[in-house]
This record gives sequence, structure tokens and C-alpha cells, in this order.
Amino acid sequence: MDKEVWFAKTLEEVKRLAKEQGNCISEEQLKEAFASLEFDAEQLGLVKDYLKKHKIGIGEPVNPEDYMTQDEVHYLDAYLEELDRMEKAPSGEKEAVSLSAMAGDGQAQARLVEIYLPQVAEIAKLYSGQGVLLEDLIGEGNVALATGVTMLGCLEHAGEVEGMLGRMIMDAMEDAVRENLDQENKDKKVLEHVNLVAGKAKELAQDLQRKVTVQELVAETELSEDDVLKAVRMSGGKIAYIIKEDA
Repeated sequence: MDKEVWFAKTLEEVKRLAKEQGNCISEEQLKEAFASLEFDAEQLGLVKDYLKKHKIGIGEPVNPEDYMTQDEVHYLDAYLEELDRMEKAPSGEKEAVSLSAMAGDGQAQARLVEIYLPQVAEIAKLYSGQGVLLEDLIGEGNVALATGVTMLGCLEHAGEVEGMLGRMIMDAMEDAVRENLDQENKDKKVLEHVNLVAGKAKELAQDLQRKVTVQELVAETELSEDDVLKAVRMSGGKIAYIIKEDA
């Protein structure tokens, strides 16, 4: 496997392991993960810097609330206070309910959702500060939890339930963060196109002493005709210097 591909794959595995450990990974785990790549101290230092920027502690966990807004902290406090009013699971209930949920008991599945709701909030804290509101992360996690409790029939032991539900909750939140980032990148690209088309339209119109056509802008910007037209639309018609019948 190509070294860069292997590095990217290893980095994702390290991030996932850290998430499962409360956004923390030990020095030993980090060195072991990248041992096959034979990284020196400087290269490992760069990896550590990257992980810290993604709120992953080395040796000791970071405080997730340091990355939350005041509104999110207040929301979380109110949400957890509401969950505190729910009936607590006595000793042994979680395993019994898990077994019944695995057997397809609807009431047990609903109770299992209640039992794991606080864990969803704790996991959501690990993904805060990455562009998705804490409230939305909790919402995505709760949906994953409600779906997950209906899929436990594939498990053999009640002890596997927590791991499966935790992974499903984390996957849902990671998808939300990834989709948000993808949308931000798309929006950024559109804005770049709008600025490029507006600038070239003005420049070309001044050179030619007339309004320009979409085809001329395509040639000038090397964008596709669809991209130029989309940039014009996204500007709300504020890009001047373009012949309207062609735009």
C-alpha cells in the first residue's frame, strides 16, 4: 500500500480509537500505530499537533466544554437536567433490558433508549466545536440510538450492546460533521467562482468597452458554462457587465 494512503488510514484509525477513549490516546498507542511507518520524533510531533487541533489529548483527555459556546453549555446543562428526571436504571436492569431488546421486545428497546440517552450527550461533547451545533449532534445521536436498539438481534451477548450502540452513535455524529464540512467546502467553492466571474466580467468589459458574453467568460475563467451561469445566479444578479440574454 502507498505510504501516504497508509498514513491517512492509520490517522483515521487513531482518531477513532481516541474517540472511543474519550478523545484521548496514549503516547504508547500513538507510537505503536505509526511504528510501521518508522516516523521519527519530529514527524510524530506533527501528528500530535494535528491531533491536538482536533481536540484529541495525548496522555490525558482535553475538556470538551472548552470548545463549546456558552449557548451550547447552557443547552447541555438544561438537557442533562431534564434527563436526570427520568427513572434511573437499577443494578442489573441494563443487562436484562438489553437481552429483551435483543429478542425484539419493543418496550425493552424503548427503555434501552432512555438508559443510553445520557451517553449520547457525553459522546456529542467529543464532536463539539467542529461546525455542527451540539443540539444537532445530540439529535443525530438520538436517531442513531433509536434505530440501533431495533438492530440488536444480530448480537450474541448483552455485553456487546453498549459497543454496538456507541459505534452507531459515533458514526452518525461523524457523518454530520463530515456533511457539514462538505457543504462548507461547496459553499466556499461557489463563493470563489462568484468572485472570479465578477472580477473577470468587470476586467473584460473594461477592456472591450462593452458587456461580455457568458462564452467569453468561460474562455477567460476556464470554468464551465454551467459554473459561470451558477455564479451569476448565486450573486443574485449583482454581477454586472454581462449580456443578459446570454446569462
